[in-house]
Amino acid sequence: MRSVRVLGCRVDAIDVAGAVARIVALARGSAPSLVVTLGTEMVVRARTDARFRDVVNRSALSLCDTIGVLFAARLWGAHIPERVAGVELIDPLCAAFARGGISIYLLGAKGDTAARAARVLCERYPTLIVAGARDGYFGPDDDARVADAIAQTGARVALLGLGSPRQELWIDAHLARAGCAVGIGIGGSFDVLAGNVERAPAAWRRANLEWLYRLLKEPQRWRRQLALPYFVMLTLRERLFARKTLEES
Repeated sequence: MRSVRVLGCRVDAIDVAGAVARIVALARGSAPSLVVTLGTEMVVRARTDARFRDVVNRSALSLCDTIGVLFAARLWGAHIPERVAGVELIDPLCAAFARGGISIYLLGAKGDTAARAARVLCERYPTLIVAGARDGYFGPDDDARVADAIAQTGARVALLGLGSPRQELWIDAHLARAGCAVGIGIGGSFDVLAGNVERAPAAWRRANLEWLYRLLKEPQRWRRQLALPYFVMLTLRERLFARKTLEES
């Protein structure tokens, strides 16, 4: 599988179908494996957070979650046919898990959101095995207890909606103790599944404007959205510098 570095973060050149097949294979293995759904905010953070950047680059699979990362990867010559967003990965993944008898655990969000998301998935895929679900409101002192509770369920895959970088760091540190073969950071996908958050209409998604739709719906997100123009600026600067260096060599 080919990959490219975007501002220091590895991005794997793979589509949704390929990602699903790879994750199913990892779920049948024995080594704890992290799957990252890499977005622009995460790449920007990784620029100054060496630990987080190392976790991303050591992951078993680093997927292109946002249009910004897709743009940057293609700018560097990677053939990535499409985004592999966490919220769009869940359905084909759960369909494959249901067929293969692979059990999952949902960890994250607030209140009963994870439990409601689990019920939605079970309604869509009646043979899906949901081993358990709980909210993400626990502190570092509870990490071991939460991991042990997941281990007792026998789940093979943990879906984490704890927000980045917490979810990736938690998977890296605690997945082995939780007894899961795969941990996937999926951000706010539980809120979408549970109906707490409305996704952008298909036309907005096809136009790669889902970020703008979210901003219009939730203006309080404007500070987070500042990462996008900063990311574009960094990408273009790095590409220009690399080209200049090549011309001068």
